[in-house]
Amino acid sequence: MNDKITVGIADMKMAKGSGILITYALGSCIGLCFEDPRLKLGALLHVMLPLNMEAGRKNPLKYADTGIRETLRQMEAQGGLRSRITVKIAGGAKMFEVNGGNLGNIGQRNIESVHTILRKEGIRLLGEYVGGNVARTMLFDVDTGQACIRSYGKQDIVF
Repeated sequence: MNDKITVGIADMKMAKGSGILITYALGSCIGLCFEDPRLKLGALLHVMLPLNMEAGRKNPLKYADTGIRETLRQMEAQGGLRSRITVKIAGGAKMFEVNGGNLGNIGQRNIESVHTILRKEGIRLLGEYVGGNVARTMLFDVDTGQACIRSYGKQDIVF
């Protein structure tokens, strides 16, 4: 429980066997815990935006579509199999009230994009703690496969 690896915004880290992957400041962003339980291989991805429309695609981890695909590619390079890989997600909050309909709700657009990409890639979503209007911290224990969500003033959610 002491090997904590911090995952930044628009970042992904992987661990095998043991370790705690942790990411902070999940507001409208989405944190995704990927796990291949047979290998005890885990990854935590922190995406900011739903789709990569950037011309140079300098940071694929910033976006749900390219971030998920890059994480799967790296897990497969470590021996992970898509048929075994599962995901748990958190985040996608509506942090600000913006006039103009759904355009301002980037959190909801992120949730929908993550669901769509996971479905297209054939990855099972085991659990989610999304929406609302609070920022979250996400911890992922690679050894047990448990995700823990912490929010200020709320009980920890473990799934």
